[in-house]
Formats: sequence, C-alpha cells, structure tokens
Amino acid sequence: MHAVYATDLSDAIETAINSRTCLECLKRYGIDKVELVTVTSPNITAGVPTGGIGKQTQRGLDRQRRILEDAGLSVSTRAVRGTPHRRINGVAEQVDAALIVVGSRGQSPLEQRYIGSTVRNIARTAVRPLLVQRIGERDDEHEVEREHLFERVLYATDFSENAEHAFEQFEHLETPTQEATLLHVAPPGRRAESETEDVPDAEVRLGKLADKLEGMGIDATIAVREGEAVEEILAAESEFDPTTILMGSRGKSRLRRLLLGSTSQDVIAQSNANVLVVPPARVR
Repeated sequence: MHAVYATDLSDAIETAINSRTCLECLKRYGIDKVELVTVTSPNITAGVPTGGIGKQTQRGLDRQRRILEDAGLSVSTRAVRGTPHRRINGVAEQVDAALIVVGSRGQSPLEQRYIGSTVRNIARTAVRPLLVQRIGERDDEHEVEREHLFERVLYATDFSENAEHAFEQFEHLETPTQEATLLHVAPPGRRAESETEDVPDAEVRLGKLADKLEGMGIDATIAVREGEAVEEILAAESEFDPTTILMGSRGKSRLRRLLLGSTSQDVIAQSNANVLVVPPARVR
C-alpha cells in the first residue's frame, strides 16, 4: 500500500523518519511505498531555477529518501509549491494513498510549518486516513512521543456510519496492534435515551466490536463514559495510555465539517498520543 509522508525537511520530521520502530509499524500496517512530499510557498523563488527546486530542498529530500529506503520502503519524492493541505491531499488522490502521515511539530529552513493550521486543514479536508504523529522536544532535542505507533489503540465511537468506517482500520492494524480500548461517550444526561428496545445499549454494541477484535488476536476492553466528547476522550487517554487514538473525522451531525472542529480537531490539538483520523467512505 502507498502512503504520502509530508515533510517540511525539519529536524523534527527527520527524527520521525529516523525511527526504525515507527517505520516498522508503518510496514506492519501494510505500507510498502512512500511518496515523500514537501510543499514550499509559491512566493519562494530566490535561487530556485525556473520549473525546479532549490538545492537545499533537494538535498533534504534525498537524505530523507535514503533513510526510508534503508528501512526497506520504496520511495518517490516530490517538491511542490502551493497551499500545503491542498497539495498533500492532491498527491494522496493521485497515488491512491492508503494513508497520509504528518508530523505534529517541526519548522523547516523555508519557514513552512506543518503544525497548527496546516495539520488542522489537512485533517479537515483529508480524503484519506490521516496519521498525525507526535514529535516532542526535550532539552532542544526532538524525539517521537510514541514509537510503537499502533501497539495500543484507543478507538472512540459515536456509532455513526463514519465511526463504523474508522473501525475498519483494524483490518490494517491486526498485525501491529496488541491492545485496543473501545470507547463511547454519551452526551450528558442522554445515556439512557439510547438504551431502548430498538437500540442496543452502548456496552452491548461495544462488546460485539470487542469480540471481533478478540477474534483477530487483539486484546480488547470497553469503556462507556458520559460527558463532553473531547474531555472524556482525553481522560480515557490518560487512563489507558494508548499509542494512537483512532476515530472518524465526522460523526452524527448535519454540519459534518463543523463537527470535526469540535471533536476530532480538538483531540488532534490536545492529545499526547498519535491520532489516526478516518474520513467518511463516501468522501473517497
């Protein structure tokens, strides 16, 4: 399967690319081809030949390509100009990527950051599953926050169609994932409303999903909480210490894109774990 790996050529992103453990996790997910993409501003032209890219950018891409190739991946590189989230999503469509990978921190020599609005915009518009990889900084040194990307997964579901589609990611996670926690957060005061004869209660529905994972060899536990979604997902993260949080990008809302800003995007912004966000199937 193909992955688009977004790089700003920073030390932070190179730290992630240098992590053999992270790369092995991607390979166990099923990734064998990588499109290494960097996006520069269309206004940066000094020293760049017409139709070409700067030498510094090319050297950075070549260096990171060799690291990925040494890990056993087939790699192509691209340096493009434009709006990062549009170009990255566009490349993902072109190569039919199974996954987009972006780092949550880092600043390039060209001052093009892949944090903040860029990551949010990619998450908001992504038409392919997006892995936001945490890269921390301690004592002026960068390090990946969770090397074993998919070892422990916290799956958050509101039982929407998109959440069900996100659960299908376990088909790729069967090999790298050892433990999974299945979480449903009921709105305050509404938990009892879903427990009717027509709609099985949350514990039963989560239990059925847990049985599927147990059949795949993944140890699964369930948790049902009541409260605000983001707050309870982050509380569950603190309790269960997942390496990755898995969730759909949109849920039960007529304003689907706005829902991302209130839930998935807030989790991306506030969590310490990696986050794997899956768009609705129909978006693809």
